[in-house]
Amino acid sequence: MAAHHDHDHKHAGHHHAPADFGRAFAIGTVLNLAFVAVEGAAGVWTNSVALLADAGHNLSDVLGLLIAWGGAELAKRPASARFTYGLRGSSILAALTNAVLLLVAVGAILLETIQRFSEPATVPGGTVMLVAGAGIVVNLSTALMFASGRKGDINIRGAYLHMAADAAVSAGVMIGGALILFTGAAWIDPVISLIIVGVILWSTWGLFTESLTMVLQAVPANIDPVAVERALAALPGVTRVHDLHIWPMSTTEAALTAHLVMPQGHPGDAFLTDLQHRLAHDHGIDHTTVQIELGDGAECRMHGKGHAHD
Repeated sequence: MAAHHDHDHKHAGHHHAPADFGRAFAIGTVLNLAFVAVEGAAGVWTNSVALLADAGHNLSDVLGLLIAWGGAELAKRPASARFTYGLRGSSILAALTNAVLLLVAVGAILLETIQRFSEPATVPGGTVMLVAGAGIVVNLSTALMFASGRKGDINIRGAYLHMAADAAVSAGVMIGGALILFTGAAWIDPVISLIIVGVILWSTWGLFTESLTMVLQAVPANIDPVAVERALAALPGVTRVHDLHIWPMSTTEAALTAHLVMPQGHPGDAFLTDLQHRLAHDHGIDHTTVQIELGDGAECRMHGKGHAHD
């Protein structure tokens, strides 16, 4: 590298930090733990395996809430000498863990459903309806507390989907209980379970694939890398853009590094300040690092695969 290469670290003023859902996590955890205790007690009292199984499923969802909460809290930790971006990536890991937990829960429900087809169980329809109705209220109330943040933060969406899926399960159990109460047909319960499995799987798959690509540091879905490169190349004085990298720092923030070839020399801090605000406002990129190069053959080059912009 030659001495005229300048590394400028400018952080935009347009931050996309997540809203504080600490209160929602706390209320949701307490509500769901209380419901698990009630549902488990009802299952023991009525000798209902269905209620006990659902109580176990709800307990796994409390774990899901705690994981999402932990990820959101860790993401707020300040940067340190070792973790120079702080622990923002925790929110991505929490979202992925939640998606995996949901998929495991789907597998458990599916296994139980298949067993019920071969061994139909006698279910006390009235009690099941009553407890499932309470489950709908608890889970839907919790889900609504996360509804406002589900579009901008996939970790919050993971918590929302967990609770919404539980509400759907409870609704399905309630409908099944009503149908069993009026018809006495034992096969209704596993059929309802199969429908619920399909609903949860459909809603979870998107969360799983998006969080997995974030872990692999793919460009966030809401950012168009081609448009970003085009915008950088169109800047006055820029003749070429290379080594452009865009990756998620957390479930709500993105970072960018790029080399700009500017034969006329360093354009000054005003150029960089304007650039950082443009990238934040137009593309949702919060943290920008730009290297200015004269293009006289002394450019920093990173050799190897994956540098399509070299």
